[in-house]
Amino acid sequence: MGVPVRQMLSVGWYLFKQRLYGRKKFPLVLMLEPLFQCNLECAGCGKIQYPDEILKKRLTPEECFHAAEECGAPVVSIAGGEPLIHPQIVEIVNGLIARKRFVYLCTNAILLESKLHLFRPSVRLTFSVHLDGFEDRHDELVCRDGVFQKAVQGIRAAKQAGFRVTSNTTVFEGESSKEVRRFLDYAVELGIDGLTISPGYPYEKAPEQERFLKREKTISLFRSILQNTVLPFNHSPQYLEFLTGDREYQCTPWGNPTRNVFGWQRPCYLLNEGYEASFESLLANTRWDNYGTGRDPRCADCMAHCGYEASAVMDSLSHPKEALRALLYSMGLRQKIQCSEEKITNQASSCIEQPETAVHFGKDETLLPILNKHP
Repeated sequence: MGVPVRQMLSVGWYLFKQRLYGRKKFPLVLMLEPLFQCNLECAGCGKIQYPDEILKKRLTPEECFHAAEECGAPVVSIAGGEPLIHPQIVEIVNGLIARKRFVYLCTNAILLESKLHLFRPSVRLTFSVHLDGFEDRHDELVCRDGVFQKAVQGIRAAKQAGFRVTSNTTVFEGESSKEVRRFLDYAVELGIDGLTISPGYPYEKAPEQERFLKREKTISLFRSILQNTVLPFNHSPQYLEFLTGDREYQCTPWGNPTRNVFGWQRPCYLLNEGYEASFESLLANTRWDNYGTGRDPRCADCMAHCGYEASAVMDSLSHPKEALRALLYSMGLRQKIQCSEEKITNQASSCIEQPETAVHFGKDETLLPILNKHP
């Protein structure tokens, strides 16, 4: 299953409340960067180019908890840098889980196996492992041999220990759609619970700008990658259709705000227009209408999930059929469901009447009682 049903329902309830309160701008995922330091120097990364005095900075657990409470997003993605380097990362993760957040700890997995004993499996904790392809391709992109095998070893150890694990794949220029698809199939065979995939964004500080895709190439490549797919993506079907050019969205950067060692970054994780001291001031002082495709030339080729997944979710929230479609997708009905009432009804009926054909939810995540109340 791409997105756990419990998370899907929790986020859905959160979204319902935001609409009920009449809020037009609100976060879905907090991008939390408690450090920039990393144990790799990837060619496409814009974070590790900072001077040493910045790379040594750390957010404290209290600062991380305050950020989560301040913005209120139900999901927290802990990125960096490499979060497992942070000496208080376990305290940060446990504190966020205690505050009822769904935590995605993004890692290159070099340290994952050696740190697993410090964490406890939870339906609210996911290790999101950076994997950009098979061994030769991945090790080339992270600029170090042996990292792919270390990551695979960490994934297997985490799965054996009972943790939920997803992969995070960035697609760059020069990729073969056939090879990317073959790699995604391999990741599922490895036991990955969900696949995250996104075209790379040309960070201003990234040393190799020629690696990044233009929008036309992104659409062409993803049309081929996602054709007739039944893979468990950790995305809404609407976002995947955006990647293939079948939908048009404008960026909603406030849906995925970033808190790092400098403060709240304007306007998004990918661009840097300065910082605010609080989430409230970020919302109030950022000129959101200045950013996005057709507004800022730096946004012209961006199709990254941190800017557009929230747009897709907002779209589905405004259209009940689309919301149901996303829910069915999370349940394992991964065929490309057309937005016709008849087909959606048939999909829902099939899941209710033949639950064994749907995804296995696990002992604490069954959705069948909810569906049975709403036939």
